[in-house]
Amino acid sequence: MQLEELSSLLSEAFPGADVDVESDGSHFNILIVSDAFEGIRAVKKQQMVYAVINDHIANGSMHAVNMRLHTPAQWAELNS
Repeated sequence: MQLEELSSLLSEAFPGADVDVESDGSHFNILIVSDAFEGIRAVKKQQMVYAVINDHIANGSMHAVNMRLHTPAQWAELNS
């Protein structure tokens, strides 16, 4: 999976979100800051992202994923 393709998929799945994806080939670091995560538990946030990328994990184009998933308020607090 290409970095741009993954970024585009996530941006489409989370409209209005800030999406940042880094990769070393098959290992991906995903940062999403979105209002869609408001009031959602961490496991549910991950499930929301896995719903978008699971086919790529299953077909082997992604081997490892690290996710940082925050609301804008959580992100602001982490960066203050």
